Amino acid sequence: MGGVGVLLLGTGVTAFGIAPLAPDAADLPVRQVVEALAAPTQQDIHSLLATQPISPMVLFRSDTTRRDDTAQSLLQRLGVSDTQAQAFLRNDPVARQLLAAGRAGRTVHAEASDQQELLRLTARWLSSDERGFTRLVVEKSEQGELTSRLEQGTLTATSRLASGVIRSSLFAATDAAGIPDPVAIQLAEMFSSDIDFRRDLRQGDRFSVVYESLEADGESLRTGRVLSAEFANDGREREAVWFEEPGHKGGYYGFDGQSSRRYYLASPLEFSRVSSGYGMRFHPITGGRKAHMGVDYAAPTGTPVRTIGDGVVEFAGVQRGYGNVIYIRHRNNQTTVYAHLSRIGVTKGQRVGQGDFIGAVGTTGASTGPHLHLEFRDNGVHVDPLAIARQSESVPVAPAFRARFDAVAKLQRMQLDAAASIQQASAE
Repeated sequence: MGGVGVLLLGTGVTAFGIAPLAPDAADLPVRQVVEALAAPTQQDIHSLLATQPISPMVLFRSDTTRRDDTAQSLLQRLGVSDTQAQAFLRNDPVARQLLAAGRAGRTVHAEASDQQELLRLTARWLSSDERGFTRLVVEKSEQGELTSRLEQGTLTATSRLASGVIRSSLFAATDAAGIPDPVAIQLAEMFSSDIDFRRDLRQGDRFSVVYESLEADGESLRTGRVLSAEFANDGREREAVWFEEPGHKGGYYGFDGQSSRRYYLASPLEFSRVSSGYGMRFHPITGGRKAHMGVDYAAPTGTPVRTIGDGVVEFAGVQRGYGNVIYIRHRNNQTTVYAHLSRIGVTKGQRVGQGDFIGAVGTTGASTGPHLHLEFRDNGVHVDPLAIARQSESVPVAPAFRARFDAVAKLQRMQLDAAASIQQASAE
């Protein structure tokens, strides 16, 4: 009983220690104060306005050009009702470039007065070589006249982080994550030797990516190179980071310094689907089962075709059955064949590098529809091109550049971790 009493006493002291010491606000006295104020006269108001004039309002608004836009429709969406500005955009040779040839997708910024008159309009678009940008400026002078000018600028590269989860396909996941298609294509290319994006993807696979955004005055005009990426597929982690040795061609490497670029690419098209694999199949023209000594990639006519490895063009012309066809000889007496092309972009004896465009998909020769037929021959013997791509070796970072690579890899590792944490926070 004595122990219980001590315990209760201690509890009471503790409760007293945290109790508020100030009086309850409801118990405080309330006093009402009423004071008469003299209202300002009209003359006082005019005097105040005369000494402190109200600045006119400037209204800011942005929109994007559409293919069927006119000067009137664009300005209306920008909240500008100005016949002078409409006529200027239609007739001024410089300003007309904004809507020339149905240019769509250009972001336009407008500044208008509270009377909906145009004060300033700016727009930016890529230059023809896509290395810089053009800035259009239309503004009203002190005399009330509209003037225009074009300025040239240099794109600024910044890093952007993104991540996503596979629910159905890679492109569906990148669309959901707001990742541009050119980045999604690069992502597929980086891991194509290890992941078959048609058959190997699983629900719940995750990826993170760091890529360049090429910007003009803070506005992204296009994407650049993927700087690093990681892909968790069916429980296996795959990583890649871009590194360019001084004076050498850049490439993707694992964070351990081993090259992610193999001697042969897994596909001669940037992103497509295999419509007929290597091995026995039912022949679509002759009927019956017959060995298919290559891989067919379904793609629209005109889709660019690239060589899967460095080599020399051995033949470029027409052959029965193959139609327009290109033979490229590689190292160790290995040869690749690209058939049914709609056009040929190389000549016999020309040296080509991995990824160089050599022609376009077609349906020439014995073909039932637009596709590319790819063969791989090792000392004259047909083998599966996809198997060769996965078995081809990679090259590590040169020892002389290892310290520089480690610094680049460390920075990219931090950014990928940040991208992954963004996805995790979003999911939670």
